[in-house]
Amino acid sequence: VSLEITRPKEVLDLLLDSSLTEAVTNHPAHKQAIVQPGFQQFLGVIRYLEVQLDTDWKAGLKDLTGGGVAAAITTKGVVLVMIDAKDAKLLAKLWDIISGFAKNDPANRVTSTEYRGVTCWEFGDGRSHAIVGNRFISANKPEGLKAVLDLRAGSESDSLLALPAYRTAKQAVGGQAAASAFVNLAVLKQHPGVQAAIHKNTNPMAALLFGGLIDAVRQSNWLALALKTDGQALTLETTMDGKQTGKSELAAFARAEKPGEGILPNLEVPRRIAAMSFYRDLHGFYAAKDKLFPERTSGLIFFENMMGIFFSGRDLTDEVLSQFRPEIRFVVAEQKYDAEIGVPQIQVPAFALVLKVFHPKEAGELMEEAFQKAIGLVSFTSGQKGVPGLIVDRPTHADVRYTVAYSGRIRGEAKGPVSMRYNFRPSLAKVGDYVAISSTDGLVCDLIDALKKEVATSPKPKSEVNSLVEVDGTQLSSVLAANRNALVRQNMTEKGTSKREAETTIDVLLGVVKLVGNVTLSLGEQADKVQARLTVKPNP
Repeated sequence: VSLEITRPKEVLDLLLDSSLTEAVTNHPAHKQAIVQPGFQQFLGVIRYLEVQLDTDWKAGLKDLTGGGVAAAITTKGVVLVMIDAKDAKLLAKLWDIISGFAKNDPANRVTSTEYRGVTCWEFGDGRSHAIVGNRFISANKPEGLKAVLDLRAGSESDSLLALPAYRTAKQAVGGQAAASAFVNLAVLKQHPGVQAAIHKNTNPMAALLFGGLIDAVRQSNWLALALKTDGQALTLETTMDGKQTGKSELAAFARAEKPGEGILPNLEVPRRIAAMSFYRDLHGFYAAKDKLFPERTSGLIFFENMMGIFFSGRDLTDEVLSQFRPEIRFVVAEQKYDAEIGVPQIQVPAFALVLKVFHPKEAGELMEEAFQKAIGLVSFTSGQKGVPGLIVDRPTHADVRYTVAYSGRIRGEAKGPVSMRYNFRPSLAKVGDYVAISSTDGLVCDLIDALKKEVATSPKPKSEVNSLVEVDGTQLSSVLAANRNALVRQNMTEKGTSKREAETTIDVLLGVVKLVGNVTLSLGEQADKVQARLTVKPNP
């Protein structure tokens, strides 16, 4: 594994001089942290170095790392770190201070040796350090530092550049990355633990969501990471050389083979927290279950039995899942509660699954039957507990008739915050060749509007992407803020903290989520290579 920060200024500007940094330093939790004794001691060391080096810490850090940073881990357990300073004199002055402190510490046994004309220092912990010009070199083992100096002297040992996989990975990263990393998967996959992780396939949900990615890791010899900055936005790209193939059961169901097929754009609804779009052939996936999961788990057997009840004994693979097209979408949105009903003590976001079907009438009736059976089962179990069951209604929204099941009020129920069950009003709607199953009727109505627009515009699918996830940090922080008191109580109960400590922890969480802004994650194939892209756009 290797890591290179080739444009440290871009990274440091984002960490030290951005609106994100300003928001963090202005946060009450940060102000509380800096008055703690340990932090004050750390600040004292920083101030001492600022005086001795005649610079402020931000400028000093940029001067000390401005030439770039590189780190690597070898198969022999050697960990190397190399830092190129813009100011060689500042680096030498800092090293004199550090080595001076080390020599005066009785716990350290400081020694120095000469190797290939370079002074190598050891502080008694096994680590070796050296300064060559403006470069600081550190290794956790003396032989690691010697290997670096051997390469510098022009020995016949191979450097990382001699590895074809590394050169190909660097080319895939391109020249725009502020930082990049390389992982030699061919070597890493020889580790027994890694082999077990990528070949053991017992979780159907994980296989469904990440099957194509797991298959790509199996086939790849290298993995490259690239960190790119664009103003306040951060993008992390992951590329592997293993091409997904339709012949593999772990990849075929997650890849569009026909022209014009692919994921659909995420659906836009009011107060949206998250949206997900996938290309997953459910029929192809479940048809290969015997190969994917040769040892049936109890969870899988239970799932099949339950589906047999809901779908009246129809064959799950050929009669049920064959109805659905591979375009699958999820939506999560903050709820808008009815004032006449009340606001639940714990506010759960609304969520929905949107499926595209081959035969709308047949699939609609199939899903309606299963939906009403599920509602009946919930009502039956609720009655056993003395809780009102669900009442089914068939209202209309935008000329679309949908099904909704809602909970009745308990006789004598107190006013104020209502039970958590009022977060849920399960709903089912059919719009064109789409079926939407939602936890609330409010969200299903919003989806009816969104789907009617989509039917009218016929958006173009994206064949190069098979997974797309978008999260709105601002909207998510709004939901968390609405549940702040419940989160504080939970933190106090689980962690044993005081109320003040719990409030500080939760407020930090709320602040971080709000700062994150928008997050987008996509997975697909670009130029015959598997690529994942994570983009974070912080709030200004």
